[in-house]
Amino acid sequence: MKLIIISNRLPLKIVEEENKYKVIPSPGGLSTGLDSLETTLDKHWVGWPGMYLEEGPEKEDIDRQLEAHKFHPVYLTPQQIEDYYEGYSNSILWPLCHYFFNYVHYDNAYWLAYQQVNALFCEAALQVIRPGDIVWVQDYQLMLLPKMIRDQAPDISIGYFLHIPFPSYELFRGLPERAELLNGLLGADLVGFHTYDYMRHFISTVYRVLKLDCYLDEIELDRRVVDVDAFPMGINYEMYHKAIRNPATAKKAEELRDDFGTGKLILSVDRLDYSKGILIRLESYENFLENHSEYRGKVSLVMVVSPSRDTVDIYANLKEEIDKKVGAINGKYSTIDWSPVYYFYRSFTFEELAALYYIADVALVTPIRDGMNLVAKEFLAVKRSKPGVLILSEMAGAANELREAIVVNPTDTHEIEEALVTALTMPVKEQKLRMKAMQEIISTQTVKQWATDFISELQGVRKKNQELQKKLVEEKNFETIRKMYDAAKKRLLILDYDGTLVKFVNNPRAASPPADLLRLLEVLAGDPKNDVVISSSRDKKTLEKWLGKLPVGLSAEHGAFYKEKGKWHERTQRMEWDKEIVDIIRNAVKRTPSSRMEVKDTALVWHYRDVDAWLADLRITQLLNALINPASRLNLQIMNGNKILEIKQSEFSKGSEALRLMKKDTYDLILAVGDDATDEEMFATLPKEAVTIKVGKGSATAMYNIPTQEETVQFLKLLAGMETQDHQAD
Repeated sequence: MKLIIISNRLPLKIVEEENKYKVIPSPGGLSTGLDSLETTLDKHWVGWPGMYLEEGPEKEDIDRQLEAHKFHPVYLTPQQIEDYYEGYSNSILWPLCHYFFNYVHYDNAYWLAYQQVNALFCEAALQVIRPGDIVWVQDYQLMLLPKMIRDQAPDISIGYFLHIPFPSYELFRGLPERAELLNGLLGADLVGFHTYDYMRHFISTVYRVLKLDCYLDEIELDRRVVDVDAFPMGINYEMYHKAIRNPATAKKAEELRDDFGTGKLILSVDRLDYSKGILIRLESYENFLENHSEYRGKVSLVMVVSPSRDTVDIYANLKEEIDKKVGAINGKYSTIDWSPVYYFYRSFTFEELAALYYIADVALVTPIRDGMNLVAKEFLAVKRSKPGVLILSEMAGAANELREAIVVNPTDTHEIEEALVTALTMPVKEQKLRMKAMQEIISTQTVKQWATDFISELQGVRKKNQELQKKLVEEKNFETIRKMYDAAKKRLLILDYDGTLVKFVNNPRAASPPADLLRLLEVLAGDPKNDVVISSSRDKKTLEKWLGKLPVGLSAEHGAFYKEKGKWHERTQRMEWDKEIVDIIRNAVKRTPSSRMEVKDTALVWHYRDVDAWLADLRITQLLNALINPASRLNLQIMNGNKILEIKQSEFSKGSEALRLMKKDTYDLILAVGDDATDEEMFATLPKEAVTIKVGKGSATAMYNIPTQEETVQFLKLLAGMETQDHQAD
């Protein structure tokens, strides 16, 4: 079994030495976490090596070096990089996910390239993948890839992790390709995010765009479930915590401290990007100097900005604005022996960065939006027992963990200014207490722990889906049921109606049985060995209208009324509904577009099939709270079914109806099929040897599972022998 990591870039550098290319592994946060996994899995990595080479000796030599490291390259042309990476990934997905919708730049060529490159990654991955392997896809550049791989290699585990924020539904719905991207992600068994906020946004978007049901952290597909969870990414804590013990790093810290003088240091470290809030940070610092003159000459801002995409207009303009702002602050406030801002536009080595973290008094980390932000954690780890203060944006994923930081709104210049004053005046004892509390968190939730947790849960989802697969009524299980069916001399078939024999429709009155279903029921009921009963929550008038001419038993309103041998029987009287209960449901209908109330003889039903998922959840909670007292007073039962909330008489259920039916005769096969919570009562009531089948979401109560209503009808046709008859007729 292998673990195959797939990311946009391979963790390596290709350098030229003596007119030859040399591959050098380049460990980063992700590769460090995966390398430290305590697993026997054979690890491989698929990704772009950072360059394009035509076929020839040079490419063959690089391929050999890559293979030695278990790296599997995807060579992309300059045009593909332009359209897929700079285009769709960074000109559409990146600004959208960071809430900069006005920076989104659409071009159809971008989407075509994104599809094409994801397909190239799939092709490369399939060369490595074997049944039983684990595949872990990384980040926003490869959102289509999980489904592409799933379609070609179903017998594997696939995980996906998004390293940037997932935006709210209102933003994501603006993407023309929203459904394709979501379906791409749902090819995974486990979709992971840094925080529960991003997880919640994703589930909400899947609800609304794809109309899929999600129960807590599970999204239901036809034949499997997809788990969604949060895994806050950490750092290699030990590496940063021990950094200052390296003599080279310690020496660098002394040199930098001498260079910056004796004043307090505020440190800012970012990649050049509009999501980092660099200009707002500079404006806040300028206001701080203006309004708190006592700190002039005593405090400096050390600003490190790592170059990124500065040939792109938006980024080039941002750099120009930063340069101007730094120049303006230094021009206004600097003196002969003091610089307000030390500005570095370059990448720092690990030793240089660790040295800066160690000597800084305050870390100012205020991105406008950030998936996690590991700079905050790196600063804390390097400080060891030294005092220091972290000012952290509430919009960074890390803010969910690092509650002892001074958390600020990154767009509020006054709040950042006040946070600087608080940080600079904070007592050393408090600084150390806060620092220690945050270090305890990040020393536990490391990048190794992040990777371990993800793989562990992914393997758990795999086992859960394997259990679901065992219950599916496919070839092996069908043959088992068929043999029992054929061997039985007397059978009881209890069939639910809505969601089992017919599809759900927005208007329940439009769910009349099609001709082929009527024919199927006639064939089943025509077998002298069969007693066929349609057990439904529908009212008897509707069942009689649609199915009354068939030689089948009918059970209406959970068995409160039943029809046998052509005659209806009433087990209860029509209810006079309590005005308080009726008014509660009517009020919910009035305030909930696309919902409706149905009044039956023994039940009241609130239908919400076409209601927005979030609003439906809210209304259900409100209804349950409002109905519980009057329902309890009148001995009524509240049931949350498949897109319905039903208030009914408690003495009747599909379970009690099943008990009544079993007393009629002696059966050597009982087959029950249904799709929702009311059918679960029936399954639980039936004897263990009964064949119970849940349609749709898997069940702990039912013996078997059929994923869809269409497949349920097909299953019944096969049992009845209609498939053979249909073929002969053709």
